Amino acid sequence: MARIGSVVLNVTDLGRAAAFWRGALGYVPRAGDHVGALVPRGGEGPALLLDETDATHLDLHVASEPEQRAEIERLISLGARRVDWVHPEGANFVVLADGSGTRGTGGTGGHPVGC
Repeated sequence: MARIGSVVLNVTDLGRAAAFWRGALGYVPRAGDHVGALVPRGGEGPALLLDETDATHLDLHVASEPEQRAEIERLISLGARRVDWVHPEGANFVVLADGSGTRGTGGTGGHPVGC
């Protein structure tokens, strides 16, 4: 079953939002990533990815490609639908919208399955 790998939150001021959420949640910057990529200090739990251009959404993660395929079908059976998306080369995720039309992404290996 998919788990929430990260919450992508649309913000208007990346630096101020990062400072706020670090203080509010006790998260720390993810090593080697941009200022808006925050993770729990102890490593347990979803990342918080602050972004000034992307819409707020959940990135769901699974452990393998077969699990990804099964999870996509499961989510579609619950009312999700595939979203036309231009994927970067080598992308291992899909974009789905939930029953209300909210978009999300999903992938394998700790990368973004759908909704």
